[in-house]
Amino acid sequence: MPNILLLGGTTEARELAPLLAARGIRATLSYAGRTLAPRVLPLPTRIGGFGGVAGLVAWLRAEGITHVVDATHPFAARMSANAVAATQETGVPLLAFTRPAWQAGPGDRWQHVADLDGAVAALAGPARRVLLALGRQHVSLFAAQPQHHYVLRFVDPPEAPPPLPRHALVVDRGPFTLDGDLALLRDHAVDLVVCKNAGGSAAQAKLIAARALRLPVIMIDRPFIPPRQEVHDAQAVLDWIAHAPAPTPLAGTLRGV
Repeated sequence: MPNILLLGGTTEARELAPLLAARGIRATLSYAGRTLAPRVLPLPTRIGGFGGVAGLVAWLRAEGITHVVDATHPFAARMSANAVAATQETGVPLLAFTRPAWQAGPGDRWQHVADLDGAVAALAGPARRVLLALGRQHVSLFAAQPQHHYVLRFVDPPEAPPPLPRHALVVDRGPFTLDGDLALLRDHAVDLVVCKNAGGSAAQAKLIAARALRLPVIMIDRPFIPPRQEVHDAQAVLDWIAHAPAPTPLAGTLRGV
């Protein structure tokens, strides 16, 4: 009988969780805990980290996990790398349920940068009105470019005011619409968008809106994640669970743990 660890916090996890529950597949959904009020889904849920690779290895063994589905955000590089390492050590099969990266098309004005530091550096220059579509974790980095007026869109209200001298705060939860993002960019007179290449449709509207308004975009490329098997739809995950071999009861125990 499969016993799944679903690493969640994304649209993909929210899509998959009800399908697992409807089929009576035993599964635990794990959130990192960055969203204050995650949506309630029909699976037993844990919130918080595992304590690195060693902690995840111990948890997989203690819970008798037979399959791991990594449906974390494409920028959750540490968790994804830990999942690769822990499943290699335990012999538990791993599948990533993720979304393809966005690709620039005709009319897009993208400047690619490798990471958040690159995005901060790319903002050097005269003051602009910047939509910072990155969530609340990384806002403080942009205090290094205080000349800009930042428009911030958070899922949850921040516990403390963002450390930016000029900003407007919008609290909203996706999926976002094209009409809504066109209005956001126009109402705040945004002339530059900064975002991560998250992929998928839930947050793509801002890019279509930027294209329509001919606004430049600073696009943060995805981080490196160790090689792993990936799929892009929920049915492929269900098929994999049905056919991927589960580890033997002694998987990993001969490694001295």
